[in-house]
Amino acid sequence: MALILHLPKKMEENVWIKLSKKIIDQFPDISLILSPLYDGQDFNRFVKTAHLAKILNIPLLASAYPIMHHSKRRRIVDVLSAIRNNCTIDELGHLAEKNAERRLKGPSELKKNFIHYQHALINSNNVAESCTFSLDELQHQYPSEFYSSESPDTKLTCLTYEGLNWCYPLGVPIHVKKQINHELALIKKLNYSPYFLTVYDIIKFAKSKDILCQGRGSASNSIVCYSLGITSVSPEIGTMVFERFVSEARNEPPDIDVDFEHERREEVFQYIYNKFGRHRTGLCATVVHFRTKRALREVGKVMGLSIDIITILLTQLSGWRKPGSTYDRLRKVGLNPKSQTLLKT
Repeated sequence: MALILHLPKKMEENVWIKLSKKIIDQFPDISLILSPLYDGQDFNRFVKTAHLAKILNIPLLASAYPIMHHSKRRRIVDVLSAIRNNCTIDELGHLAEKNAERRLKGPSELKKNFIHYQHALINSNNVAESCTFSLDELQHQYPSEFYSSESPDTKLTCLTYEGLNWCYPLGVPIHVKKQINHELALIKKLNYSPYFLTVYDIIKFAKSKDILCQGRGSASNSIVCYSLGITSVSPEIGTMVFERFVSEARNEPPDIDVDFEHERREEVFQYIYNKFGRHRTGLCATVVHFRTKRALREVGKVMGLSIDIITILLTQLSGWRKPGSTYDRLRKVGLNPKSQTLLKT
């Protein structure tokens, strides 16, 4: 683990050292990073950082402190800084990047930046080589509360066939039996039975409380999901295939999306927390930022464009990628293509 030093001007050195020692007590395998700010004070900063590392008896690492992959991205970094600070580019002032040095650098440049601290570069390289973690190493540990004495595969098979008898009261068609055996065999092979049982348990609770719920997406391709009551439409009446939902080649858990009625969703959350424990559950959300329209609005504001001009530009989005002159399009909507503000944007 690496502790990045940015010593606040108002914090005394002895206070910083005491705080650092508390962190080191919790994380013994820790390092201090030499990171230049490219403000003309790096030499003194490096000396001070090395001194603190010696006092704390921890190794030094070296980092170029990059925030962009290429120096050409400096203008974009300033635009993002302006958006973050809710100001225009002209008002950014000292918050703007002073140069384009905070970028990814190769070995030769790093050796020059840390000419007196080559050991810090060697330490950083050692840390990089030790970082062999891969996301493939992560494995889901699904709850075992559902099957107690019997295996999850056996439990899932029993529930699936119980559901089939309910879905097909006049008898299960031969082609459905063939498909269900194929699905169960693949689920067992990939060890996904606990996952299906987890989703089934949550669906079962919702239905017991008359909470409206419905599985959707690629889960609709599975007769297992249909038999468990996760989805309400049998995939046999469509043309979709199970492999779109679960595939051995893709080697990742299936994605079962379930919609619960908005007003009672909290009841489902509380059931999950109470049954599995808050230490074994988590809630996450996906928020999409900066699609084309949002990006144009935000960049337009920091570049000093008026709301009226931004609105006009938004109406022309669909035509920007079509062949033709951008200047002509700007003139057509009544804007001056020679405007310096528009050219910067």
